[in-house]
Amino acid sequence: MAGCYSPANLFVWSGIVYSLLRPLALAALGLALAFPVAAQSTAEIGGLRFIGAVTVPNDQTIDGTLVGGLSGIDYDPAADLWYLISDDKSDKNPARFYTAKLTFDKASLASVEIEHAVTLLQFEGQPYPNATTGGDVPDPESIRRDPETGNLWWTSEGDRKLGLSPFLRATTPNGKFAEAFITPAILRMDETQEIGPRHNQAFEGLSFAPDGKSIWLTMESALYQDGPIATPSAGAIARLTRLDRDGTVLAQFAYPVDPIQAVPTGKNGDNGVSEILALDDTHALVLERSGVEGADGIWKLYIRIYAIDTTGATDIAAVPSLANANYIPATKRLVIDLARTAEVGRVDNIEGMSWGPMLSDGKRSLVLVSDNNFNPVQITQFLAFEITP
Repeated sequence: MAGCYSPANLFVWSGIVYSLLRPLALAALGLALAFPVAAQSTAEIGGLRFIGAVTVPNDQTIDGTLVGGLSGIDYDPAADLWYLISDDKSDKNPARFYTAKLTFDKASLASVEIEHAVTLLQFEGQPYPNATTGGDVPDPESIRRDPETGNLWWTSEGDRKLGLSPFLRATTPNGKFAEAFITPAILRMDETQEIGPRHNQAFEGLSFAPDGKSIWLTMESALYQDGPIATPSAGAIARLTRLDRDGTVLAQFAYPVDPIQAVPTGKNGDNGVSEILALDDTHALVLERSGVEGADGIWKLYIRIYAIDTTGATDIAAVPSLANANYIPATKRLVIDLARTAEVGRVDNIEGMSWGPMLSDGKRSLVLVSDNNFNPVQITQFLAFEITP
């Protein structure tokens, strides 16, 4: 037996093993290059380096529709195509999303070209109505491309005043109805009592996990039974829900929302979650947006992005009220505060966040978009960043 391990025999056997394993190793390398791993842990995201910004004119029209209210953005890397959803409640034009091309590299964001408007259609094939005509009035807030089917999933925030609960639906790329998902009972509007989502504080963020097997859905702020909304002196709790592809709740976690970032000298101020971008099954980027009205009626926006971790957080899916409950919330770490990032300059009502293409050095890009609320004193702006380790 000892003779089998002589140097000569080892050389022969190593050559045989190499010849057998080399094709497998090369095949594995080819797959790795063709399909790079999309997941990225929060520990690998140190910060964001500003690349550039582009502002779209408030009077721009595409396919007979007024471009504005852009509340969600997502990127299709295979087609190098961007999707933008408007939160127009079919008031100015029927509820819709846009396709766009963005041109940028490490040095600058050169251009934003919005190409087409696509009308969102109901199950019967008709556009969504507005509050005047009545019916299933939408309030679109987020849009994501399904990595498995190519369809587009989108959220509506609902309308408590109209008795409409928030919802999650899917559309084909040409706007046709594809699928509707049951809104979890705890996240539905209740017209008879203060339970469930507050008006204009419901479904804001949406994101597929990198493997496409689950999806994250975020509330903007606290449910009535979970406690008050944010004030300048105290934050709030928003629920983050992880669903499977059928809409079944897999888990739910408490996310600690910051206080309003300044004391309003005008009438109003707010803070809440605007978007989420999943990194894996337990980590994500969360976009918080705080608006503070000045005495002149002009709002100042404070935009922060956090890296969050739900590892060790309590699953609160079965907890009907968080007001007096014992639970562990998700943890969060500040990645960037745009109000303290001088090179970015003025930012408006940032509501959309998406991965962009890989940059020339192999780093990921991130793109943000603002909702101008169809307000002449606000702007629609696109901001591009490079993720730094």
